Amino acid sequence: MKVNIEIDCSPEEARAFMGLPDVRPLHDLYIERMTGLMKDGLTASDVERLMSNWLPSAASGIGEVQKAMWNAMTGGVTGGKKG
Repeated sequence: MKVNIEIDCSPEEARAFMGLPDVRPLHDLYIERMTGLMKDGLTASDVERLMSNWLPSAASGIGEVQKAMWNAMTGGVTGGKKG
């Protein structure tokens, strides 16, 4: 037996029906800030602040991030011989 149910509603109605929060104001604020940064141009402090939010370990220095990425790519393998 096969049963098909078709529901005709807007995305807003579906979100409200499922009890999901309306994040449109947060999304609009984010887009507004990013648009402002693009119009005004990014400064070094803006880039540093963004990187510290996106990559918390970047605050300790980009060298640490590079080491972590290298270790992840190589699986932590060292160049030494097994004896």
